[in-house]
Amino acid sequence: MSFKATIVIIAILSLWTVISNCYAAEGKISFNRQPGKVLINIDGQTIATYAYRDPQILRPYFSGLKAPHGVQVTRNHPPHKDIDADDHATMHPGLWVAFGDINGKDFWRNKGRVEHTGFIKEPYTQKKQAGFTVKNRYIADNKIVCEEICRITIFVRPAGYFICWESKFSSDSQDLYFGDQEEMGLGVRLATPIVVNNKKGGRILDDKGNVNEKNIWGKPSLWCDYAGPIEDVFAGVMIMPDPDNFAPSRWHVRDYGFMTANPFGKRAFNLNDEAVINMKKGKALTLGFGILIHSAEDEKTIDLHAAYREYLKLKRNNTG
Repeated sequence: MSFKATIVIIAILSLWTVISNCYAAEGKISFNRQPGKVLINIDGQTIATYAYRDPQILRPYFSGLKAPHGVQVTRNHPPHKDIDADDHATMHPGLWVAFGDINGKDFWRNKGRVEHTGFIKEPYTQKKQAGFTVKNRYIADNKIVCEEICRITIFVRPAGYFICWESKFSSDSQDLYFGDQEEMGLGVRLATPIVVNNKKGGRILDDKGNVNEKNIWGKPSLWCDYAGPIEDVFAGVMIMPDPDNFAPSRWHVRDYGFMTANPFGKRAFNLNDEAVINMKKGKALTLGFGILIHSAEDEKTIDLHAAYREYLKLKRNNTG
């Protein structure tokens, strides 16, 4: 065989390896419907559970989120005895959107309930994405406060698993206001091994390079990532508020393993002015977030800025 022929064969094999890796990075997404919940599977392995009926946690949530290497990046739900801290056990199930104040009603601390009324779009899979759309009612004191249309879209990419979350809130019967509190927005409770306070290498990082609660709490940024060593990989959760939201998100982060993107609070974050969002009857407030569940052999191989750019691309192309 000639030298040129050998080079051509090597090039073809290299190209095939690249193509194969690209296909491997886009795993097959499937759903397993069970009473009150939907299991989300990638290549046959459950990587998250979407629960929409729970007698203890009175709002929908994702639990048991796992990164591409198979490691779980959210705290066990419920917390495992002798492994996890058990604080906020009925409020921090994994990944969720909730509000401590809508028209004076508290849906974060389970004082009001978010009732799943049905799937507007049943769980589906396409070549490059999967997802579902649900309708929820926010009920307090036996009255409907508002309704939510929540669209979830899932993508598998080389950076990890992306969840694009879009929620629209409205009421046809009354004006709405969203109050100024820390506990407003999209939250996640992280797995015990990567908790900063456990001093095993976990850290919180924003796009400006700020690290951990002391330097990030209450500040706005494009994204925030909570990650650390789990087993033999570096893994975590990155939250990217949609830049089209009505305001940038400030970060309610805690070194004990908690992170929330909050576009509402100002006074809650020790600023002078209060931020109350008022909405007229019949108008809608849309909130969007990108969530990246990621893992890699070490932190140096994770490009979070590139992941944010990928989220913006997915958002532009995600027309539902």
